[in-house]
Amino acid sequence: MRWLLVLLMLLPAAARAQGAATLVADRVQVTQARQLVAEGNVEVFYDGTRLSAARVTYDEATDQLAIVGPILIETPEGDILTADRASLDPQLENGLLRGARLVLQRQLQLAANRIDRVEGRYTQLYRTAATSCRVCGDRPPLWEIRAERVIHDEVAQQLYFDNAVLRVGGVPVAWVPRMRLPDPSVSRAAGLMVPEIRQTDRLGTGIRLPYFLPLGPSRDLRLTPYLSPETRTLELIYRQAWMRGDLRIAGAFTDDTLRPNGTRSYVFADVAVALAGNWRVDGQLRSASDRAYLIDYDYSDVDRLDSFLRLSRVREDDRLSFGVTVVESLREGDVNAELPTILPRLSYERVLRPAGLPGALTFTAGADAALRRSNADVVGRDTLRVGGGVDWTAGGVLAGGLLAEVSAGVTVNGYAIENDSAFPAHVLRSRSYGRAELRWPFSRRGTTGIVQVIEPIVSLSWSEVTGDAVPNEDSQVVELDEVNLLGLTRFPGDDARETGFRGALALNYAILAPGGREANLTFGRLFRETPDARLASGTGLDGTHSDWLLTAGIDLPSGFSFDARGLFDESLDFSRAEARLAWRNRRTDLAATYVELARAPDEGRPDAAAEWTLDAAYRITDIWSVSGEARYDLLSNAPLRAGLGVEYSNECVTVGLSASRRFTSSTTLEPETNYGLSIALNGFSAGRSAAPVRRTCRN
Repeated sequence: MRWLLVLLMLLPAAARAQGAATLVADRVQVTQARQLVAEGNVEVFYDGTRLSAARVTYDEATDQLAIVGPILIETPEGDILTADRASLDPQLENGLLRGARLVLQRQLQLAANRIDRVEGRYTQLYRTAATSCRVCGDRPPLWEIRAERVIHDEVAQQLYFDNAVLRVGGVPVAWVPRMRLPDPSVSRAAGLMVPEIRQTDRLGTGIRLPYFLPLGPSRDLRLTPYLSPETRTLELIYRQAWMRGDLRIAGAFTDDTLRPNGTRSYVFADVAVALAGNWRVDGQLRSASDRAYLIDYDYSDVDRLDSFLRLSRVREDDRLSFGVTVVESLREGDVNAELPTILPRLSYERVLRPAGLPGALTFTAGADAALRRSNADVVGRDTLRVGGGVDWTAGGVLAGGLLAEVSAGVTVNGYAIENDSAFPAHVLRSRSYGRAELRWPFSRRGTTGIVQVIEPIVSLSWSEVTGDAVPNEDSQVVELDEVNLLGLTRFPGDDARETGFRGALALNYAILAPGGREANLTFGRLFRETPDARLASGTGLDGTHSDWLLTAGIDLPSGFSFDARGLFDESLDFSRAEARLAWRNRRTDLAATYVELARAPDEGRPDAAAEWTLDAAYRITDIWSVSGEARYDLLSNAPLRAGLGVEYSNECVTVGLSASRRFTSSTTLEPETNYGLSIALNGFSAGRSAAPVRRTCRN
């Protein structure tokens, strides 16, 4: 008969130190030699550890457990020990196991002739084979490490191998006299990370060998030598975290044959820190030695480097921000000395709600500048703007459910202009404006819980600017979208503003469904009293009326989403169009974008543009997955970029193979093809988990 005993005297030393052990067995007896013998389906529970065996004998005189297998020991950390027989102390901290196997974190298994437990911290394995691969019968695993001795330090979470041999498919491929690897429970450990083989047309075949170095619980450094016949590069990534912020610095230093007359380098740094009193510091540094370096080494494809440092404070009724931005263009044909590259800015905003006055008053003040390194006339122009304003906005619900909002205000700005003979040295300008908006929403709820909302909108605005003209530094690119269609102006900055009377008509339609499903549609047009020459052709805004604006979107719980926006005239000719599609679920991750832009020389776009991009990944099975990317120019009918990746991952190995091609060329860039290969042994790599499904053994 099976029965249960709670034995306070089974493990006396353990009971005195930490508490009682619990024994479950079919039969339990105490011999005349004061030995407790448990037989048949024996299970012992002690301090979170579970031991199963066929027979357990406790000798009070020697304070030892003699255990006959099959033995199974499971620890609270998830480690598993199996053995044929064992001799252990009652705390399971010291002793000997024969014909044993150790499984760490249910990933890495180590089989040994003998395992010694020492001081409850060290597990020593002799004549050991270690692998995370499933072993099928007598066939060798995909890979294994055989060693004379392996020591597992449970406190340091490290594995130490003596006289280790790496075997692939049973064939020895490498020998290492001593080796240290993290156990599977480690997420941050010093050591070599997964290497990568990279082959490019310009750099040849090379290898990246990343080395990870923790510098404490909140700092780490990753150093990656990249070596090939054409380059010697050292890449680094430094990370640091505080309770109120974080810092990340990425960079590289290169000596290659592409630019043999100097060292090439780049630095990208980001910092964000929250300070007392709602203050916040944000900073970004972007620097590169030459235009082509970032693309040659696949660090980034940006064509402009923006660096900034900003101090800001946001409270319930006010906002203060000041900082400086430095811009460097990497575009072919741009002369940085003739571009506004130093951009300091100060802004302050405060909202007041006086008693007896409906709505709110918003006071603003600010200053900004656009500075160039050149002192030549016109192309070396420097500007400084200092100004402020006040805005009154009020709104409410009228009879019949109409939503009304009105606003009025005035701004005054003073300008100082240097190195431009086309403008006076000092200009004082003021702008007064008024705006009114009416919305009339209608809603209907269906029996299934779906809510439909239709909302016609009309907006009227007027503004007038007095004072001399000033250079347009901050409104070079103008767009019409569903946000500014009903706004006061389409210009994003302060230098250029629309004047006269304007009106906008729009219709919003939305569907809200249970489960988070959502769809929306916006249709509208902008009208003005007189054309504005600054709203050039190609923007959809020129003339006394704009192109028709149409936006649509849908978002489903299945992970599918679609957004589109377009500007078109009465002939259904689009001046601008864009569409984005995304689909994400357990197996699919898809993102596709289509963009079409008409010719707009005033915005620096002398030719029309149309292209689509695709970024997709698909998990074919739990082991195989593929990914791809593509970018295609529809006007020239030529590809710009293409890439394909394949990954194989099971319980013991992850292999990634990638290929990409950049087709674009310029005076500083050439078309290039890249190949990459990476191999990781699962079970050792820090933070890498085994595949969710293990391979099956076949006859």
